[in-house]
Amino acid sequence: METASMPGFVKTLLYIIAFYYIFRFLARLFLPVVAKKVVEKATQQFQEQQEQYRQQYQQQNTQKASSEKPKEKKIVGEYVDFEEID
Repeated sequence: METASMPGFVKTLLYIIAFYYIFRFLARLFLPVVAKKVVEKATQQFQEQQEQYRQQYQQQNTQKASSEKPKEKKIVGEYVDFEEID
């Protein structure tokens, strides 16, 4: 069984630190671009969803307007006003 050596530990620690700084550098370069693409895609999807909603709403209104018939008033009878007799 091998035991951990001090030079191996220092070497591993340097790799971890180097990876951390490289990752930070690349994140600063690429994250704004990626975030911009995500926002643009979300905006586009939102606009498409709004357009679909408008089209459905307009179709419903046109169908509703064309299918509505004027309601006929039913003549039930005459209006009678009753008066109290003392």
